[in-house]
Amino acid sequence: MDSSLVISWWAALAGLAIAIILILRRLNPVYSLILGAIIGSLLGGANLVQTLDILIKGSQSVMGTVLRVLAAGMLAGVMMESGAADTLARAIVTKLGDRFAILSLALATMVITAVGVFIPVAVLIVAPIALEVGKKMHISKLALLVALSGGGKAGNIISPNPNTIAAAKGFNLELSQVMIADFVPALFALLATVIIASLLKHKGAAILDADLENLTSIPTDKKFPSLKSSLVTPVLAIVLLLLNPIGSIFHITFLTKLNLDAMYVLPLAAIAGALAMKQGKQIKSYAKSGIDRMTDVVLILIGAGTIGATITSSNLPAKIIDLINMGHISGILLAPISGVLMAAASASTSTGVILATGSFSKAILGFGVTPLAAAAMIHTGGIVIDQLPHGNYFHVTANAMHMNIKERSRAILYEAIVGASAMIAATVMYGFLHL
Repeated sequence: MDSSLVISWWAALAGLAIAIILILRRLNPVYSLILGAIIGSLLGGANLVQTLDILIKGSQSVMGTVLRVLAAGMLAGVMMESGAADTLARAIVTKLGDRFAILSLALATMVITAVGVFIPVAVLIVAPIALEVGKKMHISKLALLVALSGGGKAGNIISPNPNTIAAAKGFNLELSQVMIADFVPALFALLATVIIASLLKHKGAAILDADLENLTSIPTDKKFPSLKSSLVTPVLAIVLLLLNPIGSIFHITFLTKLNLDAMYVLPLAAIAGALAMKQGKQIKSYAKSGIDRMTDVVLILIGAGTIGATITSSNLPAKIIDLINMGHISGILLAPISGVLMAAASASTSTGVILATGSFSKAILGFGVTPLAAAAMIHTGGIVIDQLPHGNYFHVTANAMHMNIKERSRAILYEAIVGASAMIAATVMYGFLHL
């Protein structure tokens, strides 16, 4: 690509706006992002050859993230298809009992998401349990949904899911660094979830007998793995991912030289877990399920890379820095705000984080924000309002809880408060206190 080419800031912004509008109009997100990149580049003064070079450069820039997302698919496939995630959910809810029903449901969803299961799937897994518990304890659907969604949001920012991988690689960090940094904000989100859901226990529609009919998420004839064997995959993944940070903290040369990237760790943990659950013969089918679930994410990554390259090839980042300085606004806030806005526009945490890191990373770092702080603030910003109706998560969770559109929409504000609690915690901790 011609290094002397600088696209006009307004053209890059127009390309991003066009991509977002097309996503809102329900055009395939991948095509929306690529079209936005093409239009923005052409409007900004690039010719056809230069535009193609920008798109290629952008797609190449996300290949490292793509490989790690594909590796995460193996772990997700094993946890979901083997029944390990179901076992973990049942164990948590049973252990805490009816007295702590809301906490147990939120914690179960948090843990399942944290071990690598997609948040919509985690809600689908726990929803039948939640409906049973809610009927028995007279807890409203609204409170239950907030508990599940809030717990999922808390787990989503500390999991080896695509959004965490994108946040890490967007700032050239290790996956474990972002997972550790977001742990305390995740606890704030869990606390906010339990408080808000508890206040909503008797608000909204009650659970009817009809809601408990045909709960097929957990087949009665399926043999689930034991709790101990179900824990092998997530525990091994977490331990291996933490070896590099532990080595750095305690100056253990052997551990720091291991360089155990998520690319190696996640598939290894998945295979070990499958063997521990005596499901070695199913590894092939688990791998297929995992790769199928990651295909859409990988394609969006490529699309987001193209629009990100268009913006970074422009003078938009420099203009943003100038505007923030002129307005005497803390540049630190650009990180969480970009995460919130991009996730809201795409109704997806993963896509929002990818767009925010690809488009605004240079501008954010230009304010002296450290890469880890920027990643944590963007990532937590991405879970604030990613549950809007133009995304799949809204409708998947509505169906899981047997709610109509109006009932489901009531939860959006409460879910946003949960996400905001994590974002504010991360912004204060890493943006202003520089912890």
